[in-house]
Amino acid sequence: MTKIEFNTLVMRQSSSLKVYALHFTHDSDDANDLVQDTLLKAITYYNKFKEGTNLKGWLYTIMKNTFINNYRRFIKISSLVTKTDEISSSQLSYSAMNNGGEQKFIMDDIKKALNSLQQEYYVPFTMYFEGYKYHEIADHLDIPIGTVKTRIHVARKLLKKDLKAYDKKGFNHQNELAA
Repeated sequence: MTKIEFNTLVMRQSSSLKVYALHFTHDSDDANDLVQDTLLKAITYYNKFKEGTNLKGWLYTIMKNTFINNYRRFIKISSLVTKTDEISSSQLSYSAMNNGGEQKFIMDDIKKALNSLQQEYYVPFTMYFEGYKYHEIADHLDIPIGTVKTRIHVARKLLKKDLKAYDKKGFNHQNELAA
């Protein structure tokens, strides 16, 4: 069968395809679109049709699959796109870009609080924060391990006091430092 003969047979089925499409879409315009998509796919893939098989059944299968794929695509897009004019605060916070400005201010405050520590508290605390063990800090600074623990404890208290403003807002950055 030539492509022209095939196209003629397919086009003859368009009226019965329209009835079938209305069962899926329940809308005349959407049914016309579905028929058009079906005919386009059938003509595009005519070489996949095996002569002697049921052309009408083949076209119905294309239509059913096209409708299902379009429906799935529509559902996926609908779940991602807000169609209302008003955006709720939860949607706004979900979609808002985080520019990192707030984090920069927090880090600046943490650095300022750390730099305000006296050297005898700053060094053991930062070494501990970097992962050194108490005995390693004591050996490095050549002081007793109890003194290291005390200085780290005092540094934590001073940092908590300096960073108290973040404690009320639910920030845990000072707790990460103190851990």
